[in-house]
Amino acid sequence: MDARDKQLLRSLRLELCTEVLVDGVVIQYLYQEGILTDSHVQEIKSQTTTQRKTMMLLDILPTRGPKAFDAFLDSLQEFPWVKEKLMVKRKEMTVQDPADVTEIAPAILKTSPTDQQLNKLARGLGPEWEHIVLSLGLSHTDIYRCKVNHPHNLQSQIIAAFVLWRQRLGKKATIQSLQASLMAEEVDPSVIQYMLE
Repeated sequence: MDARDKQLLRSLRLELCTEVLVDGVVIQYLYQEGILTDSHVQEIKSQTTTQRKTMMLLDILPTRGPKAFDAFLDSLQEFPWVKEKLMVKRKEMTVQDPADVTEIAPAILKTSPTDQQLNKLARGLGPEWEHIVLSLGLSHTDIYRCKVNHPHNLQSQIIAAFVLWRQRLGKKATIQSLQASLMAEEVDPSVIQYMLE
């Protein structure tokens, strides 16, 4: 899924949770189209409320490849007003051209991110944070520990993971390596810009 569609789903997350019931046609269609696996369907159905089911689907979708967003739009047959809103917003959103992104000074790239910068970064990330910290060298056990230590706050989990990365790698934990991981996960370049402001 491209960065614009991920950003769109994140920006409309709470609205989608109140307007879309994923239990019926939506997850069945996404399963039929190969976007969701058996275990995804079970994971979504195991959630206790309809909002949580929708949130779980919104967490899974960005990780399901380039066709996921369009398949999600197609699955919204029972919710034409939501589909229309998503399509309009998608057209309005402009993706930053990589040439428009301001270059980061080499001196800044070699430094380690501060606590304040990591806090800003955590605010800009969604479920893709786990893949980012894995590519930075943390393990699944490290991620699990961060989740257990901060069970009710996603931002605290993300910050804890990045702080752990910075502690482990010391001077090698640079903004440059962080930028490379974010780009590999197709995180919108504006997230890095915001972090450095």
